[in-house]
Amino acid sequence: MRPGVVVALVSVSLLALGAAPAERPAPRPLPARMANTGGGTQLITAVAPGTGSTTGTVTWWDRRGGSWVKAGSAAARFGAGGLADGKTRRQGTNTTPTGLYDLPYAFGIKAAPRGTAYRYRPVRRHSWWCQDTASRSYNRWTEPRPADCRAAEAEHLITYTAQYAHALVVGFNYHRPVRGRGAGIFLHVNGRGATAGCVSVPAEAMRRILRWADPVARPHIAIGTSGGATVITRY
Repeated sequence: MRPGVVVALVSVSLLALGAAPAERPAPRPLPARMANTGGGTQLITAVAPGTGSTTGTVTWWDRRGGSWVKAGSAAARFGAGGLADGKTRRQGTNTTPTGLYDLPYAFGIKAAPRGTAYRYRPVRRHSWWCQDTASRSYNRWTEPRPADCRAAEAEHLITYTAQYAHALVVGFNYHRPVRGRGAGIFLHVNGRGATAGCVSVPAEAMRRILRWADPVARPHIAIGTSGGATVITRY
């Protein structure tokens, strides 16, 4: 009998006995495939299909027993100009900066959702976020708006009643601001469409994230794409 016939007969016999081909192992969770997750035990990932996308998915994760476990997810919106590498992103481009960032504090026009452990700053009538590159308060919350920060180059937070009902500050260009790189990048509630460079999610998802986030767990947010130069796993 030819060798090929023997192999065919063995294969048929195995199938007849109910033997099945070996299954491929399940893919590792996204955070387990990333270069860096910030060193904490909580992580938010915000993934878009490509740099030209304005929609994608936000997922929040917990690290338990050495493994990353998905705690929740929601549809997300990104900048009207798509996404851009956070290291080279320029202000005024309406792009969401990719990269890995901490989450310094939360804020909102509405009261913090019950169970929120994060520092939560209430938005008041005189609350502004300065985006004026000539101001000493560049990329900072100011209350009231300082004289060297032009109103046309700042966000009057209380006027964004939907978006800033609840929000988390994203630490992009925050700790050592590079003027012209960008200011006022947040994870916030959806508005009418794409953002001016932030990441947004539905209102209930934002409330869930705030109830979930634990500052002791040092949560970070990783923003990136499914592939290409800004693929999220590089961060």
